[in-house]
Amino acid sequence: MKVLLLRPHPGNDCFGLGPFFRVEPLGLEYIGAALLAEGHEVTIADLRFRPGAATWVRRTRPRLIAISCLHALEYDQVVRLARELRQAAPEAFIVVGGHAAAAFPEPLEVPEIDAICLEDGEELVPLLARTLERGEHLQRVGGLRLRGRDGWFFSEAGGERPELDSVPLPARHLVARHRNGYHCLLFKPVWLVETARGCPHRCSFCSVWQLYGRSCRERSIEAVVEDFASSGDAVFVADDLFWYNEERSLALAEALKRRRVFKRWILVQTRTDLICKSASLMEAWRPLAKDFDIFLGLEGASDQALSGITKDSGIGESIEAVRIARELRYGINGNFVVGHDWSEENFRELWEFVERYGLQRAGFTILTPLPGTEFYRQKAPIIPDQPWGNFDMHHLLWEPYLGVDRFFELYAETWRRSILNTSGDKSLLEWIRQVRPGQIPYIARVLWRTQRMMKPQAYLKEHRRSHPVPFATTGYLEGET
Repeated sequence: MKVLLLRPHPGNDCFGLGPFFRVEPLGLEYIGAALLAEGHEVTIADLRFRPGAATWVRRTRPRLIAISCLHALEYDQVVRLARELRQAAPEAFIVVGGHAAAAFPEPLEVPEIDAICLEDGEELVPLLARTLERGEHLQRVGGLRLRGRDGWFFSEAGGERPELDSVPLPARHLVARHRNGYHCLLFKPVWLVETARGCPHRCSFCSVWQLYGRSCRERSIEAVVEDFASSGDAVFVADDLFWYNEERSLALAEALKRRRVFKRWILVQTRTDLICKSASLMEAWRPLAKDFDIFLGLEGASDQALSGITKDSGIGESIEAVRIARELRYGINGNFVVGHDWSEENFRELWEFVERYGLQRAGFTILTPLPGTEFYRQKAPIIPDQPWGNFDMHHLLWEPYLGVDRFFELYAETWRRSILNTSGDKSLLEWIRQVRPGQIPYIARVLWRTQRMMKPQAYLKEHRRSHPVPFATTGYLEGET
């Protein structure tokens, strides 16, 4: 069967660190590997690059089209893409999958889409292709939301989630034409590697643990080592929580060293409390890359702020983790969340914390209730109708305590204090000195785009475009937060 796998353009990425990150569609590469193993003819089209979807349909004439939907901000884009595809390929079966689709499928229940994948695509998409090829009833394919004559319904319940090694290595050759377009921070090209999936923690704003039931599945050490060895010199580890299993993580580090797999740069994502518990583990991993960055969900600048998002760790652990990581020569990148209910004192507390501990490499996102979380269910009654693109963690979804104008003044000032401000502590020239000559146009273009984050007028212009009707009062003056 001819199968077309599509990574859509995310749409509006005016704000945030989007310009610094464009990574390969790893999930589609795993699905592609599983389909190839069953003899199908597979094409991956990354629509963040040219040509467009209609051209790929003409080139490949697919019987099955699978679209990834990773983030809530992509819902509207995916629906528009499905409508375009339905016109270009009226007989094709169109399925949508990915994290956002599985966590909250309702926005995708439109006539142009035939099914929504609620489980891991590596198993479901090949099974779906097999069922379509044989002309069998799709209700037997567990883990789908299907469109029927009388509306949408669930297929049979799926079994236990499969082992990740059911597909040991991704089919990276299917996106080779775009390799030089995949970048992260200062590094280009970048390879994306997954060693585990899921998270056992319970941060209120996160949809990962709520989708996977606080489980964490791991790939075998042998598969991960092979994936690292076959990847390039700059690797972003996509795990939701790296170093979760200390024993396995130590064994993986030693296996990479035995294979002599060393990189120019590695980026991982983890928690501050894991670093505090595992300094020896971090020592074991540090020699594996010349530059080794950690992305930390710092989230808040006080214990009170952290307790409000069910972080299950304190500000003391944030401070200690940063100290340990720097002592071992890791680079620290992080993120703080900013609430709609923030006062001016909250902003000043954050600025002081960032300055005191030298956390200018952090980013700042607006605390956003992501569909599929309990947080979203709680806040849904006060969230007015608006484009799903506003769920990018840089838009206000309802009236803030300070009012829209003052909120964005302080939010822009927060970004102005970050390292991305080329008029601040690190000039454009200093950024350019860190990259190879051939990458100067890339880093200059990215930094030019990020400067709008320091301008409140830019936020206000975008806000008024996506919210033509002013917010209604949300009750903050009566004490609601």
